[in-house]
Amino acid sequence: MNLSRTLAVTKRVFKDVKNDKRTIALILIAPIFAMFVFGLAFSGNVEDVSTIIVNHDNGFVSPSGQNTSISKDIISNLNTSVMNITYMTDDAAATKEVQDGKSYAVIIFPENFTQEIIQSQTGTNSGNSSSSTEITIKDDESIVNIKTAITGSVADAVTTTMENNGVNPPVKLSTDPIYGQNAQFIDFVVPGVMGFIVYLLTTLLTLLAFVGERTSGTLERLLSSPIRESEMVGGYAIAFGIIGTVQAAFLLLVAIAVFRITVIGDVFLAFLVVALLAVVSQALGILLSNLAKTEGQAVQFVPFIILPVFLLSGVFWPIQAIPVWLRPLSYLVPPTYAVDACRAVLLKGWGLSRIWPDILALILFAVLFLILATLSLKRRKD
Repeated sequence: MNLSRTLAVTKRVFKDVKNDKRTIALILIAPIFAMFVFGLAFSGNVEDVSTIIVNHDNGFVSPSGQNTSISKDIISNLNTSVMNITYMTDDAAATKEVQDGKSYAVIIFPENFTQEIIQSQTGTNSGNSSSSTEITIKDDESIVNIKTAITGSVADAVTTTMENNGVNPPVKLSTDPIYGQNAQFIDFVVPGVMGFIVYLLTTLLTLLAFVGERTSGTLERLLSSPIRESEMVGGYAIAFGIIGTVQAAFLLLVAIAVFRITVIGDVFLAFLVVALLAVVSQALGILLSNLAKTEGQAVQFVPFIILPVFLLSGVFWPIQAIPVWLRPLSYLVPPTYAVDACRAVLLKGWGLSRIWPDILALILFAVLFLILATLSLKRRKD
């Protein structure tokens, strides 16, 4: 090997990089961007989870007239950074809030809770202490991280309260899942992975396909033909919508057959959601193709296509584990709505009447991106 010729090749590579501002930007910005994303992602804790407390306990008045409420002490020791607590008085109404997806959990303290705890220490309890000292948590367990955060916070609050009061009563935590009974982490992840893979592959395939047609001159010939820009974009939308649905079918088949995930709802509705996401993604790919002149430049978009979705859309961890100041940005990322809808359908059994806000958001993204993609092609033609 001739060292001088080898160094000449090295010099040429650096010269090409120097003349390509996009490559320089990628080299400098992408590592910082990636570290920023992963640093935020893995440093976050579950926070601000909507939780309802129903407290039927009236406390206990001692013979000396002192009023004690252990339930209130436990509530005061709950981690309020984890839970955003509201109070209700009716069990059924509170449970419906969780069923409707407005809250994640209901914590219920029974009547005579404090009285039974105190009397259990003196041996004068009524004999019903096993039920009267039981805290019930009715929750949505389809998101395992949130379930663990809530039950852990309640357990810690009980332990702290008992230590502060110097008692060791038979307090028991009882969970009554409203959704996601026996759900595992894989059940939570798979719907997110389905949306993420379809979004990633569809966006990249469309981006590379359009850039390839542009560099080969095929796009210019198509634009000079009687085919309208809207017809070209519509054709891509139909094609990649079908491709996205087929991909989702294979992913779901593997998930059920190999990983044995829980499927409660209508898989065809989940396919519809993923197909809509594919339409949104292909339109985004067409838009991004206008910023790339070659396949090499198109590939440079990959970190900026993958990483924001990886962090913000709730694919691998819930949005509640994202720093609070970043959460509003999650709703600017289309896969957020697809992932949320797929989980609701597959794990909760929700139908169209409950996931329609997510469907509407995807439709609006699709319409916006398709219009912008059509206008971008029209401008290029003009």
